[in-house]
Amino acid sequence: MRYHKNRYQRAGKGMWGRAKHGGFRQKMDRLTAAEGFYRSRRGIIFGVCRGLAEHFNMSVFWTRVVVLVLFLFTGFWPIGVLYLVAGVLLNLEPVIPLENESDEEFYHAYARSRSSAIQRIKKKFDNIDRRIQRMEHTVTSKEFDFK
Repeated sequence: MRYHKNRYQRAGKGMWGRAKHGGFRQKMDRLTAAEGFYRSRRGIIFGVCRGLAEHFNMSVFWTRVVVLVLFLFTGFWPIGVLYLVAGVLLNLEPVIPLENESDEEFYHAYARSRSSAIQRIKKKFDNIDRRIQRMEHTVTSKEFDFK
């Protein structure tokens, strides 16, 4: 067992001995980040077929037909389960196009953990609010002389 900075944590493990991210989830994140493969917001069921069609620049109708035929001929197990897994693991497409790396980084952080992204945004607005309150206090104090 290798040890890192904290001798009580095993290498590659989190605080309670669990892996920080699942291997499959990391692979899916790399696939969606590198290739731009997302679930569509305008899809019928989870948006997986429309996301596939938009990614490969195909007709949505024919993508759905192929998935339906595969679903009928192979049964529920292979295609149905893969479809449900893709629907759960893939990120939704961004509402607006991502223009730079910071937008993409923020979107992926938000898509992975909405609660932590909301907390980061709340902290930023709380910090701005505190700064505005200090300015208001300074400007409205008796010592402040506006010239």
